[in-house]
Amino acid sequence: MSKFKLKADECALIVIDLQEKLMKAMKDAEKVLNNTNLLLATAKQFEIPVIVTEQYPKGLGPTVAEIKNNLPEHSYFDKVNFSACGDSFMDKITAVGRKTLIVVGTETHVCVFQTARDLLAAGYDVQVVSDAVCSRFDFNYLNGLDLMKEAGAVITNTETVVFDLLGCAGTPQFKVISPMVK
Repeated sequence: MSKFKLKADECALIVIDLQEKLMKAMKDAEKVLNNTNLLLATAKQFEIPVIVTEQYPKGLGPTVAEIKNNLPEHSYFDKVNFSACGDSFMDKITAVGRKTLIVVGTETHVCVFQTARDLLAAGYDVQVVSDAVCSRFDFNYLNGLDLMKEAGAVITNTETVVFDLLGCAGTPQFKVISPMVK
């Protein structure tokens, strides 16, 4: 059951390929960007490390400004493989020393799926935030979530992650984050 409980000091947030050209083609892009920003604000309050990937940024553009402007100190990883789990990325994951990885990004059935699958195979607990991932087509989105659940990922949502990390009302973090939950 421990893979279902989030502890801030055991988590890192992985933001996969929320890039200009990709997001223009995505269904539910605005919702995904808004939810990712709420997760970034929560990560900031709890000093949760954030790691960002960009798939072939020369062709697909940089991370969208709506996200980039809200990123704390972070590490970017350029990639051409669909899975982010190349050597430098895995070195960074190891260096941050967190066992639970909260995953958001695009596309659910390609880069998010392959990264989650490979992180699970490497022994990490993975929580995929269903309302902060997207694909161009509903079938691919749903299939990607199903595949990750079958592989052992926890399929969750933004508010579940936020309130699990908050734990209770009345804390300084709650006072900052609660007005952002709409």
